[in-house]
Amino acid sequence: MEEQAIVKALAALAQAARLQVFRTLVVAGPLGLTPSALAQTLEVPASTLSFHLKELLNAGLVSQEREGRNLIYRAAFTQMNELLAYLTANCCQGEACLTISTPNCSAC
Repeated sequence: MEEQAIVKALAALAQAARLQVFRTLVVAGPLGLTPSALAQTLEVPASTLSFHLKELLNAGLVSQEREGRNLIYRAAFTQMNELLAYLTANCCQGEACLTISTPNCSAC
């Protein structure tokens, strides 16, 4: 992922409602959710939800697909994983962070 795309994705997630929408779509998995299901689950007005979904789409963090008369939104797992990989690429100076015996890792 290019740095500009990383900044765009992080900016999109830097708002509480959008973060909730994204996390809800991650939980929904590949089946995704309709806007009405998202609005009901998150108790967000449809117009507000539409704005947040547009921002997440623009950042490449969600996809939209028409199934019959419904729009289905899904988390873009590839983008999410690339974002996480970028953020953790140089964690702990390249040392494994999940082992307790790593002396250079303050996160352990």
